[in-house]
Amino acid sequence: MSNLQYAQSFRDLIVYKKSRQLQQEIFEITKSFPKDETYSLTDQIRRSSRSIGSNLAEAWAKRRYEKHFISKLTDSDGEQMETQHWIETALNCNYIDQKTCSQLLEKCMEIGRMLGSMIQKADLFCSEPSHAIRDEVAEYIASTED
Repeated sequence: MSNLQYAQSFRDLIVYKKSRQLQQEIFEITKSFPKDETYSLTDQIRRSSRSIGSNLAEAWAKRRYEKHFISKLTDSDGEQMETQHWIETALNCNYIDQKTCSQLLEKCMEIGRMLGSMIQKADLFCSEPSHAIRDEVAEYIASTED
């Protein structure tokens, strides 16, 4: 059996941690991009790389609804694919070298594989924990009596 622990928060997810590392690495690399790229390539690649983790956090919040969970995970995967596009654009513009490009793309693809696995096993993330406590019908719900 695996010695991995159950995540208590999206911050515990390995894929979330990897997405944060990727976004930070991209942030550092883009500091050297030309100033005339500030509102185009630099902004786009930073936004897409940051959106990978933010969509993961949103997916975590929507675990109660499996279809919503999957939807946000696919949004996260879309953002990592967009990040791949911008990485290749940076290579084409000679802002990064081939080695850096390959390393960043591999990190994106690893995140993509992890997201794909989460999507395939969404029921494991969305199933109600056995220790969940259910309240009785709350008193603040409107009564049917008039």
